[in-house]
Amino acid sequence: MDAAQILLVVMWVGITLYALLGGADFGGGVWDLLAGREHTNRKLIEHAIGPVWEANHVWLIFVLVVLWTGFPPVFAAVMSTLYIPLTLAALGIIFRGSAFVFRKASTEWWSRRLFGAAFAISSLLTPFFLGTVAGAIASGRVPPGLAAGDLVASWVNPTSMLGGVLAVGVCAYLAAVYLCDDAVRAGLDPEGFRRRAIGTGVVVGVVALAGIAVLRWDAPALFAGLTHRALPAVVASAVMGLASLGLLWARGYLLVRVTAVLAVTAVMWGWPLAQYPVMLPPAFTYRQAAAGPEVLVVTLIVLGVGALLVLPAIGWLLAVQRRLPYDSG
Repeated sequence: MDAAQILLVVMWVGITLYALLGGADFGGGVWDLLAGREHTNRKLIEHAIGPVWEANHVWLIFVLVVLWTGFPPVFAAVMSTLYIPLTLAALGIIFRGSAFVFRKASTEWWSRRLFGAAFAISSLLTPFFLGTVAGAIASGRVPPGLAAGDLVASWVNPTSMLGGVLAVGVCAYLAAVYLCDDAVRAGLDPEGFRRRAIGTGVVVGVVALAGIAVLRWDAPALFAGLTHRALPAVVASAVMGLASLGLLWARGYLLVRVTAVLAVTAVMWGWPLAQYPVMLPPAFTYRQAAAGPEVLVVTLIVLGVGALLVLPAIGWLLAVQRRLPYDSG
């Protein structure tokens, strides 16, 4: 593997971690929106998200910096053509974080309801807009160049809408799966989140199956890649998804975290496998987009040093978070 390929893999690891960790945070906000008067569920969601809700955004920043440094033409094309959904996603992240903090600090009922609604709605909209960005890139609607693609049609199209819906569904599914185990460790009844996880998993599976027809019609190159080169990843995702539903049915809450993560990871890696070596379909490859060899090598060295400093701290944070006692007050 050359330096550009290694950097691509490292960047996609960051995207995957953001989907698994930050996505679960967004999904927790979705369930907060749908919690209604279930105070206990809302408290458990706050307990699960509280220590890590900002740390998980490290992976998004990491991905943007790597893309900007290692593949600047792709960064420029994506940011200029898709600035509308990206801006909406960024605003959602900002409003979500601010509302989460202000809701915790508010003492009056009306302000808690206001900030709670802002937190929950932002948690729904942010992954949706990020999903539309993924759909726009995957369907070949982001050509190289500054704002060379249509500023609206690039992300308002069938594949982007499919990407947005799947992103919200996957986030909600991951959150429900994680919260089952969190509820058990907190001494609470996990049945509510178990039912949500099973229901969401089935819905996401149905949407994904329907999405096959959407991709065949609207993004034929991606469809061809997913049904040929990336077919093992697609099959692995389906197998792990079915295994997750089986474990949820059998109440295997700890093991289902693993199978759910593997299912989502397989989906995440199916996309780049389907279109490799292209970064911007139909024909702009990673070699055309890559920065000079000196930049790539230095970037990899810096990332290696940073990983030695940051990864142990994040791992320790997650370990401590799992040991924090649940406060039902």
